[in-house]
Amino acid sequence: MYELLFWKYLEGIYLNHHEVYEALIEEEAHIEGLEELPVQVILNRIASVFSKWEKVDDKSWKNNNGVGAFHIRTTPQSIKIDCYGTEGKTMDALVNIMEEFKCALYDPQVPQRYDEMAEYFF
Repeated sequence: MYELLFWKYLEGIYLNHHEVYEALIEEEAHIEGLEELPVQVILNRIASVFSKWEKVDDKSWKNNNGVGAFHIRTTPQSIKIDCYGTEGKTMDALVNIMEEFKCALYDPQVPQRYDEMAEYFF
């Protein structure tokens, strides 16, 4: 599994990324300094981009014509995507979708936040 986590800071706010990550995976109700995200709009956009994939449930997709699957967990302030055997180009597509919503990637495996989306390539 490979985790991708996205959130957006309020204007002028810059917090410790790893502490934000820890709070988000614990599903804390509200994190001061983060914006509320249009979660349903984001999920609809992902569903649109991955319309050729099998939608296993309302937050899980599986590639029946190749490798990979992913599951999305959301809070009002974050999108967490768990990728299973997913190719780099698929993860890039997910990062690009989140870039449309100005949500930078935090990669907990490194750990690093990529505030400039062009910095990250799988």
